[in-house]
Amino acid sequence: MKLRFSGWLGALLVAATVLVAVISLVWTPYDPTLAHPDVSLAGPSVEHLLGTDRFGRDTASRIMAGAQITVFVGLVAVGIAAVVGVPLGILAGMRRGTWADALVMRGADMLLAFPALLLAIIAGAVWGPSTLTAMIAIGIAGIPSFARVARSGTLQVITQDYISSARISAVPGWKVAWRHILPNLAGLLIVQASVYFALAILAEAGLSYLGLGTAPPAASWGRMLQDSQSLLGTAPLQAFWPGLAIAATVLGFNLLGDALRDLLDPRLKGSAR
Repeated sequence: MKLRFSGWLGALLVAATVLVAVISLVWTPYDPTLAHPDVSLAGPSVEHLLGTDRFGRDTASRIMAGAQITVFVGLVAVGIAAVVGVPLGILAGMRRGTWADALVMRGADMLLAFPALLLAIIAGAVWGPSTLTAMIAIGIAGIPSFARVARSGTLQVITQDYISSARISAVPGWKVAWRHILPNLAGLLIVQASVYFALAILAEAGLSYLGLGTAPPAASWGRMLQDSQSLLGTAPLQAFWPGLAIAATVLGFNLLGDALRDLLDPRLKGSAR
């Protein structure tokens, strides 16, 4: 099965976001945090391709720097959710019906009752709003979803004959999980990671918009939307550019995740839409 057009479109949008983030590490047209009040709210021009904000900061530079924060937050949040959730899900699947399974899944159910926003509010009250706070809160909120996906996949894999052979041969459980179960879950986990990456981007933007994520003057797409809220009537482009960046990136990860699901899920092979 080949990757569909929507999958290539998603991959292109994701690649563009990552490329912009990498370029912003070494170069931006202007310092994204440096204010120039004499050119505040300037429209698109040769000097400032996307205009400037109310402080005279170059919008294109801030969009580029915001991509860096977005990709970094997504990577760390997905990493936290996967590193914690996947082993717990495999453990629950291999110990189905035991106290370990019940403990992991009931713990996941309890964690689902605390969305990322609530976790960020709690963490912000303890450590203060920051990018680190947002990453940790979003990552913790994603643990249940990775645990459930890993458990579901494990329950399918452990019914295979080679798993039974490994157990009969007294292979330790951790080796069975590492050598046989985890490789067979790779496709499911890649899809889950791409989908949750999009959710992490939305969550980070929402937290920054509410003042619970990246603190100023650092560039964040959510913070840029918050700053532009009072300017919608006079300078709508201030909200358009960060909104477009968020929408395009989230769309890219969703399209890519959907295409990867069709490509990697064996139950869907041969039934491409």
